[in-house]
Amino acid sequence: MLRIAIQAKGRLYEETMTLLAGAGIKLNKEKRTLLVSASGLPIEILFMRDDDIPAAVYDKVADAGIVGENEYVEKGSEALLVKRLGFSKCRLALAIPKEDDYEGLQWFEAKVIATSYPAILKNFLAKRGIKAQVHVIGGSVEIAPAIGIAQAIFDIVGSGDTLTSNNLKMVETVMHSEAVLIASHDLSPEKDDILNKLIFRIDAVVAAESKKYVLLNAPKAALENIIQLLPGMKSPTVTPLADNGWVSIQSVIDEADFWERIGKLKALGAEGILVIPIEKMIL
Repeated sequence: MLRIAIQAKGRLYEETMTLLAGAGIKLNKEKRTLLVSASGLPIEILFMRDDDIPAAVYDKVADAGIVGENEYVEKGSEALLVKRLGFSKCRLALAIPKEDDYEGLQWFEAKVIATSYPAILKNFLAKRGIKAQVHVIGGSVEIAPAIGIAQAIFDIVGSGDTLTSNNLKMVETVMHSEAVLIASHDLSPEKDDILNKLIFRIDAVVAAESKKYVLLNAPKAALENIIQLLPGMKSPTVTPLADNGWVSIQSVIDEADFWERIGKLKALGAEGILVIPIEKMIL
């Protein structure tokens, strides 16, 4: 049985549960308790505070964990970083009052900076020779300048709306963070095998998220140019149609340039274009 620690609530919890469900891992109890067994693989889920997960994995209270990279780095964890998962992305950034002019990091010299991530901040400042006072706050960091306990903040930034509503502006991005899968050192062969099976399933789910399956009809005369637009996983599938001048083409494309490619396909004469979400993709 492989024990995986995950955040007990919040955005990371929700996105982690979605990922696990996509990988065929379902909790066996409707009512969530601290430790819950799962079906799909011999796995049990341990719900914890996110900042406790790195130590729990390193100390082998849990065999693996899914946690924000920011917490993993902040705690200086020596647990193994096994895989970046690509969700719950954010930035850790320095922000100052909107009305202040900012011309570089020297602005922070001798200033008080409020944060919940003192280790990351101190390391960043030390490497750049900036001497500032770091004031540690457990939450609601963004209000520190307004109530006079700091002149700047260092915190997680998503959309930036929270900074704006507190009359702050982001001036320096210190690190980018996302959800990561971490694991204890020296797992038993049995647990390592379960972890590898889970990673295989996660890879299939993550790979599918950025892809679309496309089916279309196209004139044979345009086939060579269309194939260049639809490389597929190896190459597109081409099937003759009853009309000798036409073929059916099936392929996989990246969602990032989906609309640009669709426009080019239509310009080449493609018709009857169907776009289908992909649930899993085994590479």
